[in-house]
Amino acid sequence: MEAETVVRDAISAPDAQGRPRRTTRRFPLFTRDTARPEGGGRAAPGDAPAPARQWPIITVLSAVALGLLLTALDVFRVGTILIGAALLAGAVMRWMLPSVGMLAVRSRFTDVVTYSVLGIAIVVLALMAQPNPLLEIPFLDDTLHFTVR
Repeated sequence: MEAETVVRDAISAPDAQGRPRRTTRRFPLFTRDTARPEGGGRAAPGDAPAPARQWPIITVLSAVALGLLLTALDVFRVGTILIGAALLAGAVMRWMLPSVGMLAVRSRFTDVVTYSVLGIAIVVLALMAQPNPLLEIPFLDDTLHFTVR
């Protein structure tokens, strides 16, 4: 008795061996599942406890939480620099490590660019914060005076 071939949707037709295959490059009308981002596997073996498997995101979130605590305790500049540094550390981990667990959200390139841009922006803004900025960018000051005054 021959097994019956099941065609799941309009774009999966059976091949010579009877397995469904895509006959077009178009995406299906309804998405049934999502692909895991590259590097989105566990950061430790499956028999390790959950915190050990997800240590990259736990590290980044812990540093961000510490930065938020410092900011709430009126150590604004140090806290926000720590938040930016945590995002930059996340970018480095996403770039260097083959598997980072839940730190992988999108493709590796997109994650690294996003974490890096946000981390650099937060650190630069923290260094420029008033009063007594540690970093002064002259053309930004001129632009502000030109647009506001």
